[in-house]
Amino acid sequence: MSTTQIDRLRELLDPLAVERGMDLEEVTVSPAGRRRVLRVVVDTDEGVELDACAELSRAVSETLDETDIMGGAPYVLEVTSPGAERPLTELRHYRRAVGRLITARLHEGGELTARIVAVDDDGLDLQVPGVKGRKPTARRIAFTDIAQARVEVEFSRKAAESQKEA
Repeated sequence: MSTTQIDRLRELLDPLAVERGMDLEEVTVSPAGRRRVLRVVVDTDEGVELDACAELSRAVSETLDETDIMGGAPYVLEVTSPGAERPLTELRHYRRAVGRLITARLHEGGELTARIVAVDDDGLDLQVPGVKGRKPTARRIAFTDIAQARVEVEFSRKAAESQKEA
């Protein structure tokens, strides 16, 4: 699908997401056999519940049925929230990730894995984990220094925090 069609889809679907207090993060159309998959990714500061995705999916479906934007070929509609390891590309993504562990690839080279402590318009305050029993250290990094960043999935964090409190 051309960028112009994606732009038209975004323009059509964004108000539906905004009405429900959601941010339209991504719209993609990809081939899947004889069909296409229209994937609509939405998010909020509190995350997206399954019921909210279902409600938005119904509204999107009705709106698409009223237009010819998808053409005559069959398609499958998926309305979803971002994945756990999604890239952080907008200021709101970083704000939603406060308290989470991220890995950032830096323009100067190298990678940094750290926990986001605070976010402002210019960058991040991070807590870099200590190595070999050393204490964590604080670090400030500007958004302009980040080439790419994503949230790391932590399976044992809550268990580790519970043990510290006990």
